Amino acid sequence: MINIALPKGRLGEKVYEKLAKAGYGYVDDAVDSRKLIFQSADGSVSYFWVKPSDVAIYVEKGAADIGVVGKDILLEYSPDVYEIMDLNIGKCKMAVAAKNGYKDDSLVTLKVATKFPNIAKEYYEKQNRDIELIKLNGSIELAPILKMSDVIVDIVETGTTLKENDLSVIADVCPISTRLIANKASYKFKKEEIDTVKEKLK
Repeated sequence: MINIALPKGRLGEKVYEKLAKAGYGYVDDAVDSRKLIFQSADGSVSYFWVKPSDVAIYVEKGAADIGVVGKDILLEYSPDVYEIMDLNIGKCKMAVAAKNGYKDDSLVTLKVATKFPNIAKEYYEKQNRDIELIKLNGSIELAPILKMSDVIVDIVETGTTLKENDLSVIADVCPISTRLIANKASYKFKKEEIDTVKEKLK
């Protein structure tokens, strides 16, 4: 049996639908149920729903053989897992945004608010830019509005939230999409089964 960690929410449901179409559907109505673990009708796959940011941890520690996770999580936390496939869903980008009309002064330390300090740090290190990181957990757009930061580094999907708050993208950091990841030991011992799932997802 292959254990699959799925992120709770729209993305996980979308991936589950793909897996169900590929023949890995479960009998119970798992999306609306309070149960945490579900098996496919043929008993070949076991699913569990977890917080998106925890998927990589479950896979790295071997509780799940494979999992579905955003590239942002992989870049931010660098889990010790194999990235085996780009699922080409949940496409967006990591970007730098600032208030409209913002002018950067390279002589001054840049204040950067973000949920992704490691991604932001690496991005600015490549530019040899001196920054002060402000780690936030939500409503990142508030930081430049309240003059707490000069810029933000965050995931941008449609850009609507930025526009509504008089902000705009000033630089792209990297593209983001959903990835299929595997536990390293599992990929060794269940390679055939995992590759079958991968092929069916294609």
